[in-house]
Amino acid sequence: MVAGIVEAIDRVAVAETSKKPNKLLLEILYLVIKIAVVVLLFALAFTFAFGIEKAEDNSMAPSFKGGDLALFSRFDDSFVSSDVVVIDYEGDAQLRRVVAVAGDTVDITSDGLVVNGALQQEQNVHTDTLLYEGGVTLPLTLKENEVFVLGDNRLESLDSRMYGPVDTSIIAGKAIFVGRTKNL
Repeated sequence: MVAGIVEAIDRVAVAETSKKPNKLLLEILYLVIKIAVVVLLFALAFTFAFGIEKAEDNSMAPSFKGGDLALFSRFDDSFVSSDVVVIDYEGDAQLRRVVAVAGDTVDITSDGLVVNGALQQEQNVHTDTLLYEGGVTLPLTLKENEVFVLGDNRLESLDSRMYGPVDTSIIAGKAIFVGRTKNL
């Protein structure tokens, strides 16, 4: 009888220990699945909703300095003056500021940037706005789905003064956050 009780206790103990590894394995599997779902959600968000672009030069200084990272939204396609956008110009991503939108007339005079007859006072621009030789002919009235973009550092920026208005279809998104990568 005692042998039967010991044998029954051994069977229960073996059954309990065999359940624990299965339960532990199941918990690990659930953890791996949760991590995979979180990674997938981040990947989908940064593929379809958001993007990150690195400022390669100082053409947008002081707003964005070389090496800074810009988080941009792909959803917002209504652009207004002063928006910073990411454009794909001939395979290169550029950060540029929208200074005029469809229907606006842009000109650059000896006084600076003029939009719709009004001289623009731009808080992020600390250099003169000059025309490029061989660039676009101004004044220029923007058509539907066009914006005129300029870099904040006008002396070092390749922008609409050289290549003309930008079609909104080549705008990847609107910058919503800047991450400084250097202490400058």
